[in-house]
Amino acid sequence: MSNPERPFITCHVLDQSKGKPAVGVTVTLQLVSPANGSTEVTHFLSKTNDNGRIGHWRANNSGETLAPQALVIKLQQESRIPDDGRLQWKLVFATEEYLGKGNTFYPDVEINFYTDVAETHFHVPLLLGPWGYTTYRGS
Repeated sequence: MSNPERPFITCHVLDQSKGKPAVGVTVTLQLVSPANGSTEVTHFLSKTNDNGRIGHWRANNSGETLAPQALVIKLQQESRIPDDGRLQWKLVFATEEYLGKGNTFYPDVEINFYTDVAETHFHVPLLLGPWGYTTYRGS
């Protein structure tokens, strides 16, 4: 985590049915592991911008902008990072909210993935359609 200003986790959602960025998709990011105390922020929210991208997150139930990397830095300072440096995260994309009720087979797309504190950026693209989706580790 060399640069706390650079986004640690970003997303890009493309609507395959339109061939365009998916604008206004609600996305939740959650730190799954290591487990945290109940008072810590572990959930973050955002919506995709006009280009279908998310680069900034806000703490759940708060208007405060808080980057996930701030949580990672806190875990490092408290020596709570696992020995292998891996953290498990979950992204949930509200696809039915975006595509409309009854217009998708998947009401939500949930993606679980790992990050390594030795790296400074993780990008998760989602190619979304009404009846399927594809994701991969981006750059």
